[in-house]
Amino acid sequence: MNELTTLEKPLSAREFTLATDLDGTFLGGSDAARGQLYDWIEANRDSVGLIFVTGRDPDFIAGMCVERDLPWPDYVVGDVGTTIAEVHRPEITPINVLEHDISHRWQDAGERVRAALDGQPGLTLQPTDFRYRVSYDLDPAQFDDSAKAKVEALDLDWLISDNRYFDVLPKGVSKGPSIRRLVEHLEMDLSRVLVAGDTLNDLSMLACGLPAVAVGNSEPDLLRQVRDLDHLYLAEAHGAGGIIEAIAALGLHPNHPKGA
Repeated sequence: MNELTTLEKPLSAREFTLATDLDGTFLGGSDAARGQLYDWIEANRDSVGLIFVTGRDPDFIAGMCVERDLPWPDYVVGDVGTTIAEVHRPEITPINVLEHDISHRWQDAGERVRAALDGQPGLTLQPTDFRYRVSYDLDPAQFDDSAKAKVEALDLDWLISDNRYFDVLPKGVSKGPSIRRLVEHLEMDLSRVLVAGDTLNDLSMLACGLPAVAVGNSEPDLLRQVRDLDHLYLAEAHGAGGIIEAIAALGLHPNHPKGA
């Protein structure tokens, strides 16, 4: 898969674009379903676009595409929405005009966040120094809700995902606003973009008004908050299988992949 050359056809001219979370979603499901979805994407790159919308950073994403032979995305919304980047494999390069507002909202808050949450029960600082966020591993048995108030006092947002991660983000920045900013910047038909996720850090993306799927292995807290959205499809199949199910059920591509 990684030997294919980058296509020049803009996403706005393709029939359909998948904007998907990685862990548990694009990387979830059975081996057969993942293989079927990935092969279908590569066989239809002239009409199918791919955007990764993930908590992962660009270096991790590039390494994963090489090491796991995944389809390369056309664009990346990474770092829980604080990175918006274009892909010229193997490089993933931030789009400055789209990140300017994110940077302005962050105001180099990293040191202030780390100082405010130093020694906070249940939080262990992740070692990577992200540009516009600070991330922690969360121990739910030890976690103290006072961390939320400390973040809000800094005029920043907090996000708990999968009851294992605690992210501090610029105010009003997450996966949903960032994927909307990207698809509108690219002048894409919003009705032809499917967003896919499985955990609470996907909530803003699934609720942002684009066609959406919550895959079958989604966490219960996410399902409780999205099940009444009229633009969202609740899949039965897990991970990649749920994405395949939604593409067919919503009629998003005339040559949709068949279920594994």
